[in-house]
Amino acid sequence: MTAGYYAAVDWGTTSFRLWIIGEDGAVLAERRSAEGMTTAAKVGFHAVLDAHLAATDAPGHLPIVICGMAGARQGWREAGYLDTPAALSAIAGSAISVPDVDRDIRILPGLAQRDMRHPDVMRGEETQLLGAAGTLGTGRHLVCMPGTHSKWVRLSGETVEGFSTFMTGELFDVVSRHSILSNSVSDGGALAGNDPAFLEAVSEATRNPALATNLLFSVRAGQLLHGISATDAKARLSGTMIGVEIAGALATAGSIDGICLVASGPLGALYHAALESQGLKVQHVDADDAVRAGLSAAAGAIWPL
Repeated sequence: MTAGYYAAVDWGTTSFRLWIIGEDGAVLAERRSAEGMTTAAKVGFHAVLDAHLAATDAPGHLPIVICGMAGARQGWREAGYLDTPAALSAIAGSAISVPDVDRDIRILPGLAQRDMRHPDVMRGEETQLLGAAGTLGTGRHLVCMPGTHSKWVRLSGETVEGFSTFMTGELFDVVSRHSILSNSVSDGGALAGNDPAFLEAVSEATRNPALATNLLFSVRAGQLLHGISATDAKARLSGTMIGVEIAGALATAGSIDGICLVASGPLGALYHAALESQGLKVQHVDADDAVRAGLSAAAGAIWPL
């Protein structure tokens, strides 16, 4: 039997990740699947969780801390939001308990920005912030968490002053699959952060974000008139969208002491290259490490040794 102190779960819309964490903080077991909220809402959150716990031989008394979409309105049990400005230390204290289960299960809340002009929400990323903040120290930082809906957070010490969501990942998918540009990029290869076409597009879009839709159409025109490859067209599309996102995030950042990128894999490499190409100094924190550290911090506050 696996002897653990707690189980940590990051439950996304389309993904599920579970770690069994020992008393020394070591990962004793790990499970990953595509059983996110969309699937769990149909088959049952408790059933999905129990199946993964059983696969790790987790003891019946093991407490569980969960972040992400299990706490959404359509999730297991709505965990609500903390309003910004919000202290990251308040996240664990606002966790809700799941009733009518045979173990102690807590779901962490999200964050909400209730400004009428700029309403915004996040769920799951607040736990990455909690984990990453310990590496940043004092001062004001702009934290970038890229994804389908990228989050840019204005963090002062351990207080979230505000944040902005950019639908860059979703828009890239829509434009590359369902617009006139689909024919230009469909045969493109994998994107790389050191691709000159990508970096040039980032720079152009960062300098001229108001020309965003014009720059997007130039991807098609460039292929028709100059025969640019599908891979370069795809790189230009991605670079344009990320460049516009960076310009928007910097426009609302105010005075900052640094930028922290919380990301993993190829997408993290793209954003790192894009940010550095604009002369920005970037501290890179692995997204998996950040969410585990955040869940660990929350577990330590909820169940202190």
